[in-house]
Amino acid sequence: MLVHISGFLKAPEDVILQASLQNFAKLTPHYPGVRAPLEPAVCRAWLDCLAPRLDQWFGPLGRPWEMQAWFSLVTTRPADLAPIQRLPHVDGTDPAQIAMMLYLHRPGPQSRQGGGTAFYRHRATGLEALTAADYPRYAAAVQAEVGRAGLPPAAYPTDGGPHFEQTHAVVGTFNSAVFYRGNILHSGVIDNTAPLSADPLAGRLTINAFFRPAAA
Repeated sequence: MLVHISGFLKAPEDVILQASLQNFAKLTPHYPGVRAPLEPAVCRAWLDCLAPRLDQWFGPLGRPWEMQAWFSLVTTRPADLAPIQRLPHVDGTDPAQIAMMLYLHRPGPQSRQGGGTAFYRHRATGLEALTAADYPRYAAAVQAEVGRAGLPPAAYPTDGGPHFEQTHAVVGTFNSAVFYRGNILHSGVIDNTAPLSADPLAGRLTINAFFRPAAA
């Protein structure tokens, strides 16, 4: 299930200004860019609004939600991508973990840098989402494909070919957000020909968040 919301923030320009004051750094190994964490107080305020909606959209689990979130900028050139960054990915194998992408960049009329998020099916296995039980079979199939065909080219995923099929793409409209289960195969929609700025006022700025049910 995907939930796409337009006009997510009441004052997105204020949030972008706040992002411009952050110290961005390489915080997570697989993210192709730099990040700055949202303050815990901000996450708590968001959760007050979002928790009932998460229960409605993805089913109540009887436990409160926890949230981690970052301002994020894709800055890694296609030529510098690690092999794993050239493929669709999952954020984990737990279907109870919910991911959010909030798009805060206004692309130019000829640019796709505003991007979005695309979702995929792995052709050989038919898998669109990975659980802990599915992952070994999926990993073995991908390893076999790389062994036969070599590594994918140094580029961000587009249509997914030849080993993946794109099933859906969410347009990254300014101030829109998409929520989805983090174990669904997905990738950012990144223009492989566009410059990737590290300036929050000019680059592909998003807020990425993960929502997890608190431990019992």
